[in-house]
Amino acid sequence: MTGDDDSRTLILDIDSDDLQELSEYLDVLSSSTRLKILKVIERTPKDVRQISSEIETSYENTKKHLDKLLSIGVVRKEAGLSRPTSKGIHPVWKYSLVPGGLEAITRSLGLFANLKLTLTDAVLAKKLAGVRETFSGEFFGQRPVVILLGGVEDGKVFPIEHDTIAIGRVDPDAPGRSDPKRDIILSEEYAAVTRVSRPHARITRRADARFIEDSGSTGGTFVNGTPLDRGKRRELHDGDLIELAKGAPGATLVFVVPGGVPPSDAA
Repeated sequence: MTGDDDSRTLILDIDSDDLQELSEYLDVLSSSTRLKILKVIERTPKDVRQISSEIETSYENTKKHLDKLLSIGVVRKEAGLSRPTSKGIHPVWKYSLVPGGLEAITRSLGLFANLKLTLTDAVLAKKLAGVRETFSGEFFGQRPVVILLGGVEDGKVFPIEHDTIAIGRVDPDAPGRSDPKRDIILSEEYAAVTRVSRPHARITRRADARFIEDSGSTGGTFVNGTPLDRGKRRELHDGDLIELAKGAPGATLVFVVPGGVPPSDAA
């Protein structure tokens, strides 16, 4: 492990009730049938009969799986209308993903796995790693993402897909100077973050690695609490915490490689 890794954020204490809830959460997501259901309703709300037909299992079994997904808040049900039949059209419950549901799962799994959470239960740690790998492979592949923590946009997920990505606060006075489809653009609420037209920081790619550098921001850029010198790049690893300035007006991000293994845990 390098010297940089020594500054990785450690969360050493967790309540036993939280561990129990994590175990129950992982139990829900560990079912391949439930992941199939999430795929089926990812874009279009569907009723139980439609879902059971597509995943090729019974109505009763589908209903049980849906109830489990409802229990962790990633699926919702709302009244809708059935398809026309010989008996006409009638009201049915239709199930859909809650807005941002897949991103919320990625965020939850990423935070527990990558903020160096000390899991004293080896079985639970193995379950977490397995669910994370299966889920991310099914929905996101190995595409890295940055997840915003706290503030008005808490939980927002930004995919890391391009060779150079600017990070900063929205700049209404400089339209066209950034691309919302590729750059990480935060709202005005994160007042200590430099405007994206003269970026606070940048993420760049070299081969399969991602690097972050501060672009001369006023508030500074920190990785796992260590400040970056202007123009000096630092490689990002799964679970790294990025702070754009310090304090409430700044922004905290976590870098996540779905299914990734933190460097200190790698073989």
